Amino acid sequence: MIFDKIENVKVYPQIPDFVADFIRNVNSQQQTGKVYLVDDKSVWANVDEYTTKPYENCKFEAHKRYIDIQFMLSGEEKIETAFTNELEISDSYDENRDVMFLKDTGNKVILPMKKGYFALFYPTDAHKPQVAFSRPEKVKKVVVKMPL
Repeated sequence: MIFDKIENVKVYPQIPDFVADFIRNVNSQQQTGKVYLVDDKSVWANVDEYTTKPYENCKFEAHKRYIDIQFMLSGEEKIETAFTNELEISDSYDENRDVMFLKDTGNKVILPMKKGYFALFYPTDAHKPQVAFSRPEKVKKVVVKMPL
């Protein structure tokens, strides 16, 4: 897991320049939906607007084939992260969606996701997004999906 300021995104060699450029240049005017970052459609960004939720309504998730890079265009949320192998599986891996859901049973870290920061999650990093800070609020968020 990596958590850093967007201004430092080019420091990480595992993030290709075209992805770093997208992260640094996308803004809150970006339309929601899927944005392909390469012609072969192997790397994309999901731009979404939603209302954050109470803690108990959120789940840990993890992926096997893709790395997630998540950042906010507006609003803020908490994302909890924990080692995938320290959690119990609640919904088995869905190959078509590249996701499994896990129960909160391990040590965890809370990331304050605000505009100007990003988090990168590997398959070893379960993450629980969309958690409201003190009360639910509308946010606009980007999740870049990069194949391993």
